[in-house]
Amino acid sequence: MRRVALTLSALTATSLLLSACGGSSSSGEAAAPQQVEGGQSVAQFWPLTGLKVPSNRTAQLDHPVLVAKMDNTEASQPQMGLSHADMVVEELVEGGLTRLAAFYYSEIPSNVGPIRSMRASDIDVVSPVHASMVTSGAAPRTIARIQGAHITFYGQSAKGMYRSSERHSPYDLLVHLNTVAETAKAKAATPPDYLSWGDDSDLPKGVKATSISAQFSGGHTTEWQFTNGTYHNVNSNAPAGDQFPATNVVVLRVREGDAGYLDPAGNHVPETLLTGKGPAMVFHNGQMVRATWHKGKQAVSPITFTTKKGALKVPAGHTWIELVPIDGGNVTFKK
Repeated sequence: MRRVALTLSALTATSLLLSACGGSSSSGEAAAPQQVEGGQSVAQFWPLTGLKVPSNRTAQLDHPVLVAKMDNTEASQPQMGLSHADMVVEELVEGGLTRLAAFYYSEIPSNVGPIRSMRASDIDVVSPVHASMVTSGAAPRTIARIQGAHITFYGQSAKGMYRSSERHSPYDLLVHLNTVAETAKAKAATPPDYLSWGDDSDLPKGVKATSISAQFSGGHTTEWQFTNGTYHNVNSNAPAGDQFPATNVVVLRVREGDAGYLDPAGNHVPETLLTGKGPAMVFHNGQMVRATWHKGKQAVSPITFTTKKGALKVPAGHTWIELVPIDGGNVTFKK
């Protein structure tokens, strides 16, 4: 069984000696190993992966989780920075296409993109870890809802955003994410765990599943192949050296609502309704376990999982979450 994480208050109570430094792999961040009285080391774990923090670093960084909204069409090629993301959530947008919410915390790369606009769906996706968003902007009613949810966002005029002359608009907006991390500096803190993390022993025996097709609409399906211990996104828009290294692919079947406005092409803009509960599929180590996902009405409520045997922990690692619509979507897998 994986450890039970110590809370900040518990660490304080045991007189934790902390040396916290700033934000990213690119900034040379380093921290002395954390210890309690008596010299006993205290293990720390990254909140977005559940992986152990190296002894020379700390999970208590001076920037928030940064979520970059990225285009996920062929026009986005090559996507940049996905290999450095801790976690990715794929969401349905208008026209049956998808966009990515790429979560960055343990590593902050120099270049990420292409950056696109937010959706109301993002509120429930990013709020559990009090993340800030990096985006080209949003429709006025979406901005009003994002602000109403007290989510900080950095738009296209923010420091660190730039346009590439090698790309066509609107796929030319990129970001020096390390610059945004500097702008977003705050008192060092550790975000909550995004999921309830465990290890392989916490996952019930599943059925063999080495290829996955997550169909969001008639126009888009994300394909995965399990190879050499990780899941490879067969139709990724990122180059081979910069793709997301998925330890887990977690599928949540979700309801879709109407965001209440049209895009410039006249398409209705969907809104993923990530509250309540629904069917889930956890793919790990070439196996699939069926579960039920749960999320409370509050945007900050965490996503949890259960099976007939009780609470389910997700094995620690880099996780790609697919928010596949119940209506109009489908998920298939092969042995």
